[in-house]
Amino acid sequence: MGLFSKFKAGLQKTHSKLAHEIKRIVTRSPKLDAASLEDLEAALIAADLGLAVTAQIVAAVKHAYETQGGAGLDVFSIARVEVEKNLLANKTDLIKAAHGPTVVSIVGVNGTGKTTTAAKLAHLVQAQKKTALLAACDTFRAAAIEQIKLWGQRLKVEVVAGAYGADAASVAHDAVAAAQARQADYLFIDTAGRLHTKHNLMQELQKLHRVIGKQLPGAPHEVLLVLDATTGMNALNQAREFNKIVPLTGLVVTKLDGTSKGGMVVAIQKELGLPIKFIGLGEQADDLQPFDAKQFAQALFEE
Repeated sequence: MGLFSKFKAGLQKTHSKLAHEIKRIVTRSPKLDAASLEDLEAALIAADLGLAVTAQIVAAVKHAYETQGGAGLDVFSIARVEVEKNLLANKTDLIKAAHGPTVVSIVGVNGTGKTTTAAKLAHLVQAQKKTALLAACDTFRAAAIEQIKLWGQRLKVEVVAGAYGADAASVAHDAVAAAQARQADYLFIDTAGRLHTKHNLMQELQKLHRVIGKQLPGAPHEVLLVLDATTGMNALNQAREFNKIVPLTGLVVTKLDGTSKGGMVVAIQKELGLPIKFIGLGEQADDLQPFDAKQFAQALFEE
């Protein structure tokens, strides 16, 4: 399955809902009146493209209609171009530290798929002939350590883990030491899920990052926030709050295949200017894909 086919399949729910609405609006009347523009706006907001991007698309459609008339007006390609414009500043490659292991901290609220994302990222760098290590720093959730160890066995990646209830920062410390000793290219740290509203848990995350930074200056080199696409615009609040506590370097959006609100990817990028580095389009190890703005926009607005 090619990358575009994966994007297309993953965004199927969002795309079919959007395409249906846009076709309905466009075919209803040859004139693009105020009511039609309002309906278009509503359809784009329903797909969670956010107010700013929605306004941009509607303005572009209106301008095209006013300058060239209704004949040959292609709402799909106008929307595609506008979405792509907002996403093209994306730098999707993982940062690589100049010396020693590159430490990647995976953060987010509970249930977004952080553990799976950490494992899939390890799989991705292995495919690029690099070495990876996983750190089980979620020492609270029942079965979190077992889950990452199972992934480790499956992918043949070493996992550094402590006991349940152990201090997450000390597990991270040991993992950095192990990555340095083994000269690993990447260390992926699976942190515990925490609500962005819980002050003490957010402080704990800051502590974990401080400990890593003391041991390996510059680490963590990447702080990736994992967002569940099915939560739609609620993900934007999570991104805002996490970014205040631990400066984020990028986003990973999971479960895009299970939602009709795939537009939230564009809304978050537009507001926070954080690159979307990867998107999750399914359950398999290779279903985490580097984000591609062109293919994403095309899959979203293909006629």
